[in-house]
Amino acid sequence: MSQENKQSPTAIEPLEYENVRDDILALLMEFEGCRLTAYKCSAGVNTIGWGHTAGVKEGDSISQEEADRMLAEDARAYYEDMLRLVAVPLTGGMAAALTSFCYNLGASYCKTCSLFKELNKGNYAVAAGKFGDYVYAGGMKLAGLVKRRAKEKEIFERDGFPCSNATGLGG
Repeated sequence: MSQENKQSPTAIEPLEYENVRDDILALLMEFEGCRLTAYKCSAGVNTIGWGHTAGVKEGDSISQEEADRMLAEDARAYYEDMLRLVAVPLTGGMAAALTSFCYNLGASYCKTCSLFKELNKGNYAVAAGKFGDYVYAGGMKLAGLVKRRAKEKEIFERDGFPCSNATGLGG
C-alpha cells in the first residue's frame, strides 16, 4: 500500500497534548537549538532559549532551567494554536509536525498558508507536499529549514492519514 493511500488506525480521539508532547519537544529541541543569551534569528527576530521570541530584548540572558520552562510553555501554546487552525482529524505525528511548523513560522502566518488550506480541505497528501515550500528566511533558502521541513513531513506522514480523503484529490 502506498503512503498516499495508507489509512491510519492510530488517530487519537480526542488528540490530547500529553500523547504528542514528547514528539513535539523532540522536534523543537532538534531544530531550534538553545541559546541562553538573546540573538537575532535568521528572520531578524530577537530570540532566546529554544526559539522563544515573546518579549525578548537585545542583551537578555536566561538560565537553562528558564529556557526549558519557556520551551514547555511555548510548545503547549503552539499546539493549542495549531489545533484551533485545523478542521480535520489528525494523527499524533501530524499534530507534532504541525506544531513544530507553527512554532517556527507563527500561528498567524499558518492560518493562511497553503499547507493549512490544503489540510483543511482534507487533502492530507497535498498538505504533506507543501512542507518543502517553507524553506526560506529573509529571502534565502536555508539548509536548516530544508532539513527541518523534511523531518516535519516525515513525522506528518509517519502514522498514515486518518480519513478516506487521504489521496489529496479533494472532494
